[in-house]
Amino acid sequence: MTDTQWITQIKHDGGVIELSLNAAPVNALTPEKLMGYRDVLHQLGADKDVKAIVLTSPLKVLSAGLNLKAAQDFDEAQQKAIVHGLNEGFLAQYSCPKPVICAVNGAAIAGGLFFVLAADHRVADTRAQFGLAEVRVGVDFPVGPVEIARATLDTNTLRRLILRGKPIGAEAALAAGLVDDVVEPDALHACALEAAQEFAQLPPKAFASIKHQIRGDVIAQIKAATTAEPDLWFTDETRPAMQKMLG
Repeated sequence: MTDTQWITQIKHDGGVIELSLNAAPVNALTPEKLMGYRDVLHQLGADKDVKAIVLTSPLKVLSAGLNLKAAQDFDEAQQKAIVHGLNEGFLAQYSCPKPVICAVNGAAIAGGLFFVLAADHRVADTRAQFGLAEVRVGVDFPVGPVEIARATLDTNTLRRLILRGKPIGAEAALAAGLVDDVVEPDALHACALEAAQEFAQLPPKAFASIKHQIRGDVIAQIKAATTAEPDLWFTDETRPAMQKMLG
């Protein structure tokens, strides 16, 4: 079962498609939403009329990751399903042959940060926050997200974000190369669309080929590691850690 209802597709000039992520209040991730996201990206990636994709959110955040209140009660099947969804959804974005531009309008935390890390160009507004809080909620990373993070972030930024689990702001993210531009909130949408229009002018076959050249090894590694059924994600630390985070 997949859910694409939370994704609104908006057509712009020049073959630019905006994907507005709108699962109020915080674009919490579920297996169904992630698999729906995968399906949308596969569809757009195969559409010759699509020249670039822009990710936006009308909410106060881009995505806060999992809903911890719900996740703390996940049974074995739900744990495997969310790991599968995280692997599939973000691999689809990371390997998409079209340019993907991400507009970060607020928090992009835990699983929500991978909308940013798997993008080809990232624009943030001054309110944005970026973090990988998994260690604080007692889980490690599915293979897809962790390999995307390892391939995208420099060693020190990876260490700071993953091992401590504390978020950083927009200027720190810019300094670390996690985002490419920081703008005022009222300029974010236009800045992201402008970047998308620029990417849309690039020769599409060359772009797709070069993107695969620089990401192909990581994509193959993720695919090879996700052929088997996912292991259980939670340990005996996970539920207490989630409850502590929830207060």
